[in-house]
Amino acid sequence: MITKLEQLVEKVKARGKKKLVAAFANDSHTIGAVSMAIDRGLIEGILVGDETSIKAVCAEEKIEVKKFTIVQEADEAKAAAKAVEMVRNGEAAVLMKGLVSTDKYMRAILNKETGLLPPKATLSHVCVLEVPTYHKLLTISDIAVIPAPEFGQKVTMTNNVINVAKLLDIEKPKVAIIAATEQVLTGMQACVDAAVISKMADRGQIRGAQIDGPLAVDVALDQEAVEIKKLKSPVAGDADCMVFPNIESANAFFKAATKLTKAELAGIVVGAKAPCVLTSRGDTTMTKLYSIALGALMAK
Repeated sequence: MITKLEQLVEKVKARGKKKLVAAFANDSHTIGAVSMAIDRGLIEGILVGDETSIKAVCAEEKIEVKKFTIVQEADEAKAAAKAVEMVRNGEAAVLMKGLVSTDKYMRAILNKETGLLPPKATLSHVCVLEVPTYHKLLTISDIAVIPAPEFGQKVTMTNNVINVAKLLDIEKPKVAIIAATEQVLTGMQACVDAAVISKMADRGQIRGAQIDGPLAVDVALDQEAVEIKKLKSPVAGDADCMVFPNIESANAFFKAATKLTKAELAGIVVGAKAPCVLTSRGDTTMTKLYSIALGALMAK
C-alpha cells in the first residue's frame, strides 16, 4: 500500500513515461513541476502557452527549455482548448492546468463538441492528501468541481475515490461518507444520503470497498473518538477515503489540512476521457509534481 506521495512518484517511474500537455503553461510552478517530472522520468512534456513568457521563466529558473515541446498560444482560453484538442487527438495522455483559470480549463474539458467528456459522464475532483498527523494517505472528494452534489453524483464520487485509492495499492479501501454527525438524522439530507450509499454497498450495488456513513470527520479519522462514542464500524478511525456532502465542507477540510498541518497533495479531475490535473494556480511545485504523477498513473 502506498502511504506517501513520494512512493506514488516511484510507482509511476517504474511504469514508464506518459506524454503530458499543460494548458497555458506560462508560470514558474507549472513549468518547474513539468520540468521536475521530466527529469524524474515520469513524462514527456508539452507546454501550450506564450513562448516568450515560457522561455523567460525557463531562463530565470535555470531550466533547460529544450526539454519541452512548446506550442505557441498566448490566449488562455485558446491555450486550454488547444491542449484539450491534443489529448483528444492522442498527442498526449494527460492534461494539466497551467496558469489558465479553473472555469476556462473546465469549460474546455466540458465542451460537448471538442472536449473530453464521455456521453452521460459525471466529472468529479479527487484529491490525495498526505497529512503529517495521519497514518496513511487520504483520498477525498469533491473540493473543486461539483458544488452541491445530488445523490447520483455522490455515488459517482464514491466510485471515483475507490478507483483512485485502488491505484494506491489499497486492495479494499475504507470509505467514510461524511456528514455533521454519525447519527442517521432524517432532517439532515447528508445523513440520509450517506446511509443509503452505505446500504447500497452492503447490497453489492457499490463494489470494491468497505463503506460506512454517515460519519463525522472525528470518528472517520480518530480511533479515540470512535472508542469514546462506542461506535462499531469497519471504517471509523481508519478511513482511506472521505466523500463530503458539498464543496464547502470538502474545500474547508482540504484547506485546513494544507494550511494548519502542512499536508501535501495530488489533485485530479476524473471521469473524463483522460486524467486532467487540476491544482490551484497558487499551489506549490511539489503539489503539481505529485498531481502529474497521479495523472500519469491513471493514464492509459
